[in-house]
Amino acid sequence: MKKWIIFCLSALLALSLAACGGKETGAAWTEDSLQAFLDSGAFSEELEELDADILWPLYRLEDAGLSREQLDSARAFRSAGATCEEVAVLSFTDEKAAELAAGALKDYTAAQIDANRSYRPDEIPKLENARIDRRGSTLLLLVAADQDAAAQLLK
Repeated sequence: MKKWIIFCLSALLALSLAACGGKETGAAWTEDSLQAFLDSGAFSEELEELDADILWPLYRLEDAGLSREQLDSARAFRSAGATCEEVAVLSFTDEKAAELAAGALKDYTAAQIDANRSYRPDEIPKLENARIDRRGSTLLLLVAADQDAAAQLLK
């Protein structure tokens, strides 16, 4: 009986690990991906470009346990202040670093929700529907006005 329980638990663990591996679909996010989102009509205003030196402290990547050397490249576009819309593609040296950064982006969007709840309540649904998608060692952060237009590119 004990062996049977161990066998069942082992099989369950193996299945759960296989299921986790299936979450990452498609090729890594690239600058072309970023441009496709910008061209999709998913945003209600024109977004301004930010460089990696601004993104590093903005997304609090160091607080997630990352070093600046682990960020290979980053490119983002963000609202100048009228909305909370933004799109970013971040590329890391390895998948573990990208996983840590995904946690930092989740914390960032949660903080944005808290900061904007009374200031810009109309922006909260966008932030609550923010997409953080990891493909290998790359991450996409997407906060868009038109989720349907953006969803077409997430496939």
